[in-house]
Amino acid sequence: MVESIKQMKNWKQAPSNPLITTYIDCYWLIEKKTEDVSIDYPKLNPDPTGHLILAPSHQSYHYQLNNTNITGLGCHMILPSTSTITLDHSQPFLIVGIKFKVGALYSLKFNGDLPLTNFIVNHPEFLPSEFNQVNHPEFFSKAADQIEVTCTRLDNELLPWIQRNHEDKHSQLVRQAISIFDQTPISEMGNVLYCSQRTIERTFRRVTGLTLKQYESMTRLESLLAYLYQQQDTSFSWVDIASQFGYSDQPHLIRYLKETIGTTPRDYLKQRDVTIDVYGDFE
Repeated sequence: MVESIKQMKNWKQAPSNPLITTYIDCYWLIEKKTEDVSIDYPKLNPDPTGHLILAPSHQSYHYQLNNTNITGLGCHMILPSTSTITLDHSQPFLIVGIKFKVGALYSLKFNGDLPLTNFIVNHPEFLPSEFNQVNHPEFFSKAADQIEVTCTRLDNELLPWIQRNHEDKHSQLVRQAISIFDQTPISEMGNVLYCSQRTIERTFRRVTGLTLKQYESMTRLESLLAYLYQQQDTSFSWVDIASQFGYSDQPHLIRYLKETIGTTPRDYLKQRDVTIDVYGDFE
């Protein structure tokens, strides 16, 4: 776990209902109190999943995405993003998160048309009515300490929404592609799934808003940053690191990190401000 947020209360729990786990990876919570020490402006990696953030109606939020400031109060949703998002954690807060699985937003019904990526939904009227059942003080007052009760309640309240899902051949193909992604090169997916490579590419973008290459880059970046974060000895070879994580050479690795998180690998190790263990990713 990142040293800077050890004092912040947090938990993560998978849903217990098997239908819900088709679309939701986990529920999570972070609470920062006045006396807690943390990075005030951490960054979220480019993320193919997306998060629904439940927060008290009076609690403010502030994000910076692609040089745009997004602010609001209470519940909101962070859609999958191809860019780094800067968070404002400078003030005390409590948030309960719902981390979606890749492609889930295509199958779930929202109130109105939403883009699939690079957007923060800050208008509650777009969110399903079921979230009104948990968005009140009593829910948040118990969420930090009563983990099982909170997760059971989320299961019960979300199930009617999840049951209105829309499944089709596109969502099913993407789920199959993701299941073999770690073992199968992108160029061979068509052969494994018995369809054309073009069909997979078009379907993946239709369902997730991302290309297969973008998704691959995101998962590789997450693995790289997690690895770097765990290293106490910084005398390792960047050439070896680049090779280990599939970059053509050290300049390719440096260039990619500059483009995605705005820093070089060496500067990242000094700053360690990219948040790899919050918003559903902590252990």
